[in-house]
Amino acid sequence: MIKKILIVIAGIAVIIVAIAVFVALQPAEFRIERTATIAAPAPEVFAQVNDLHNWQAWSPWAKLDPQAKVTFEGAPAGQGAVFTWSGNDDVGEGSMTLAESRPNELIRIQVAFVRPFEGGNVSEFAFKPDGPQTAVTWTMSGRNGFIGKAMCLFVDMEKGLAQMKAVAEAAAGG
Repeated sequence: MIKKILIVIAGIAVIIVAIAVFVALQPAEFRIERTATIAAPAPEVFAQVNDLHNWQAWSPWAKLDPQAKVTFEGAPAGQGAVFTWSGNDDVGEGSMTLAESRPNELIRIQVAFVRPFEGGNVSEFAFKPDGPQTAVTWTMSGRNGFIGKAMCLFVDMEKGLAQMKAVAEAAAGG
């Protein structure tokens, strides 16, 4: 019986070491990019990102802690708008600042994390109108330490884009 327990413990240890090695071998510099086509005009889709108040309806992280404390500062929308959050262990604490906002074209956001680890990255949303639809490309880039590398394995931008699609299409009457 003890032999079986030791085999299980050794197996778990091997799995943990393998995961740690895999994470450690990930590049420190990262760039993640996802695109979705939304059946709504560019101004409607752009507004979902440009007004940080709208993020609660589609952000994948907002759903992880609906009770997170959020505050808004600076401009009501667009360049200079700031969104801060403090929540459970799933969402941590940090802020987003809209650093650049070009209507219906591009939004650049500086993201600063305080908890569970300190760090930062840049998120960009590029909008490409195509008739009654808009292609949205969401890019995150930055530099990660070990914990950040591990967390990048679980980034779910697709879910956020799918939720944005539902919200923007409903607002556009689609």
